[in-house]
Amino acid sequence: MQLFNEEDLVNADVILPEITKSQLSQAKDQPKWLHFGGGNLFRAFHAEIGQKLANQGELAGGIAVCETFDEAVISQIYQPADNNILEVILHEDGKLEKKLLNVVTSSHFCQPEAAAAFEKVSELFSEKSLQMVTVTITEKGYSLIDNNNEFLTIVKEDFNNGPQRATHTMSIIASLLYRRFQANQAPLALVSTDNFSQNGAKFKQSILTIIEQWVKNQLVPSQLLNYVQDSSKITFPYSMIDRITPGPSEAVAEQLTKAGLDGMTIMQTTKGTKIAPFSNTETTYYLVIEDSFPNGRPPLELADVILTNQNAVNAIDEMKVTACLNPLHTAMAIFGCLLGYQSIAREMSDDDIVGLIKGVGYLEGLPMVADTPMINAQKFIDVVIEKRLPNPMIPDTPQRIATDTSQKMSVRYGETIKKYLLKQSDASKLKYIPLTIAAWLRYLLAIDDFGNELQLSPDPLLEDLQKQLEIIAFENSVDVHSALKPILENSSIFGLNLYEAELGARIEKYFAEMIREKGAVRQLLHRIVTE
Repeated sequence: MQLFNEEDLVNADVILPEITKSQLSQAKDQPKWLHFGGGNLFRAFHAEIGQKLANQGELAGGIAVCETFDEAVISQIYQPADNNILEVILHEDGKLEKKLLNVVTSSHFCQPEAAAAFEKVSELFSEKSLQMVTVTITEKGYSLIDNNNEFLTIVKEDFNNGPQRATHTMSIIASLLYRRFQANQAPLALVSTDNFSQNGAKFKQSILTIIEQWVKNQLVPSQLLNYVQDSSKITFPYSMIDRITPGPSEAVAEQLTKAGLDGMTIMQTTKGTKIAPFSNTETTYYLVIEDSFPNGRPPLELADVILTNQNAVNAIDEMKVTACLNPLHTAMAIFGCLLGYQSIAREMSDDDIVGLIKGVGYLEGLPMVADTPMINAQKFIDVVIEKRLPNPMIPDTPQRIATDTSQKMSVRYGETIKKYLLKQSDASKLKYIPLTIAAWLRYLLAIDDFGNELQLSPDPLLEDLQKQLEIIAFENSVDVHSALKPILENSSIFGLNLYEAELGARIEKYFAEMIREKGAVRQLLHRIVTE
């Protein structure tokens, strides 16, 4: 079966590219743009940006996609579709805006075990034409350490094995930088477009840590370190990215099939990746990048990317992740799971939850952030609450958003608390943020507000946190302080000691109320948002 037959696409009202694949492929061996991480965010956002540029004749060679985690993404999704992507933009009125994206000209499983593909990526990475490498591998993909602050086993193996047998994504990119250094020492920008603050700094630190160990072990020359540290050669621009991109929706797949498109089956790989020949996403999006590209760059501004300086990127990112979107999302996820919701959009019909996120955003988050010249914070949060979160077409779930919550607390809530302490010397008047933190601890008991067993989302600290809470018994009166104290004073989770912020006792009180009986979560939430 041929995917994306042109006649079927036209009949299904799919917007076709303005440039052919063959035209793009003529220059695919002189790339300007490589991307690592072939998942849904790239397929629904970066590929659209690339397509806009290609349609204007501004991206000869298209984009080469490199996947380091899941080989099936390449072999079962990209290559059978000739690397084409069907992007589906989900409008609030139910309209499906469908676009065929043909900008990906090659796709590769980039691990040393796939020798031929890895060699091809090495060749592309060494080309002087290459201007930027973008990455979407989630925040934990940049981490080299475990929960005990020790290097991961895979990373320690990479330290010893060197660039020829690197397997962690950061080590693989470091090894490709070594190949570029050997070939020509050409300049390059490496751009993390993952959703966390100061992503460029973390990216750079991970790469430097690996190279430093290789130099120490005499596996690469010390000059490689000089090359990567020279900002006239290699840069790690900061970015802020924002587009809600859940996994592919069965409802969307059904509509596409009814429109006459074959092969729209959603698959889940053996490694757990949920992916399909199409991607689905919302209408609103932002991508802001520090304009630091030592080898030049495509004219990204022609595809609605905002190019600015590092300080402005930080300010915009801070606005989003500490006040206007991410804290609201996490609060909704926690309470949504406890209250039995399976849809973020459906939660927006719950007055108590809407009151909660308005409190977290407007009342507690927004006063601590400043507007930027490019994006107004008040308008940003207005669109989030009035348009983005209620969109019934976005098949997003609180369970997905609740993933890795322990890794998000310090930025989404800790930074705002620290600002209250800095600006007002007091955070004790906060109530919505401590309520959310208490609800997260209540969520970790794995019992919902109805007394039913609750399946928790993956989290690297889940086992450790649940062990600390094991003395807590639902519907039993216990001393919660001894169980909660080690967690609430853990600055590695929250960014600060919550007792020193005078919030520990309030969180304990809220938590104790929520474990008292069935329905106590709802009762407390309703009281807080209506008092």
